[in-house]
Amino acid sequence: MEKHVAKYVEEFMDRIRTKNPGEKEFHQAVQEVVESLAPYIVENPALMKMKVLERIAEPERVIIFRVPWLNDKGELEINRGYRIQMNSAIGPYKGGLRFHPSVNLSILKFLAFEQVFKNSLTTLPMGGGKGGSDFNPKGKSDNEVMKFCQSFMTELSKHIGADTDVPAGDIGVGGREIGFLYGQYKRLRNEFTGTLTGKGIEWGGSPMRPEATGYGTCYFAQEMLATRGESFQGKTVAVSGSGNVAQYAVRKATALGGKVVTLSDSNGYIYDPKGIDADKLEYVLELKNIFRGRIREYAEKYPEAQYFEGQRPWSVKCDIALPCATQNEISGEEARMLVDNGCICVAEGANMPSTPEAIEVFQKSRILYAPGKAANAGGVATSGLEMCQNSMRLLWSPEEVDNKLHGIMKNIHAACCKYGTEPDGYINYVKGANIAGFIKVANAMLAQGIV
Repeated sequence: MEKHVAKYVEEFMDRIRTKNPGEKEFHQAVQEVVESLAPYIVENPALMKMKVLERIAEPERVIIFRVPWLNDKGELEINRGYRIQMNSAIGPYKGGLRFHPSVNLSILKFLAFEQVFKNSLTTLPMGGGKGGSDFNPKGKSDNEVMKFCQSFMTELSKHIGADTDVPAGDIGVGGREIGFLYGQYKRLRNEFTGTLTGKGIEWGGSPMRPEATGYGTCYFAQEMLATRGESFQGKTVAVSGSGNVAQYAVRKATALGGKVVTLSDSNGYIYDPKGIDADKLEYVLELKNIFRGRIREYAEKYPEAQYFEGQRPWSVKCDIALPCATQNEISGEEARMLVDNGCICVAEGANMPSTPEAIEVFQKSRILYAPGKAANAGGVATSGLEMCQNSMRLLWSPEEVDNKLHGIMKNIHAACCKYGTEPDGYINYVKGANIAGFIKVANAMLAQGIV
């Protein structure tokens, strides 16, 4: 890195750390982006003068609120709710809600910052936002989840709307939670609009929305593999997580000819050498989505599978890795294990699942590696398609939505190649995604003045 570029990065990150002390996930997300964009920015005086990236890294609005609710014992519980409205230069704020004990300001700012670039990459008119709460839906009854969601939405409803901010689901927020949240929003605002995405198909949802993030990750990986004359056919695939993204990544990877051998949750992972076929996947969907069980029960149901308590699946030999669980789930050491075991492609279904050390290993090894803001953009892309359908009062067929999703992922891949191809031909998808996502937002901000 040239001296003047390195100086820009150092000074930028010093300011970020000073203004946002202790927010290590946010620092990590910004560092990755600024390192990619710094050479481009220092060559463009207008971007420097107007401090475009500095403004993108500063949320337009941070909303923090109290969420009181009564549990089934009649006891009062209090959680904290958040909404980070990061950037609205190209459209209304758009991004998920996460309900998990780990939720804090740092994690939501990192997610909102990433969302700005991800949403820009889709080419749809969506700004970036993120929100959630430290509420844990695990182990709660439907009644308790409903009471929490209604209290949460009572406050959030003051800050969102179809043309202002359109939340969706994320970790801990699935169809059940979206239903409760939307019901309360509709009751409070007395309007039926596309203010939340991930809705049920009968009341404004889009076909393919549950499948979109997992399918889109596989479509992106398919494009990556094609640049080297490869495909999913006959490949062994390791998937982490067992929620929505992981479930449909398994389905699509299998349909494309791969054999998926792992799934995980926060307690451990299962390894099934015979592969997780359609029947086994249906069991996983029932286990996780209906009974809200733990992945270890898979190994009890299928004795050919092994369960590894307290471990992650990255020591398993595979050709393709699809991390679909959570942030920072692949360490530098685990990345080295993947590469040493013959992994040729890593496509992120989760947000920032690879640590900076892991990314360095992947890129130095010259394997195919795509960050979440590119590879998992299919989810928010289909949320954008849901918004379009809501605005037009239409419902597209699953085939129409899937074709649009596939086309969007191909376009995102092409944009990453355009801006990320190195002189030696290696495609740096991190650099490509960051620059491609930044340019559209930056141009809009320059046009709109100092706001």
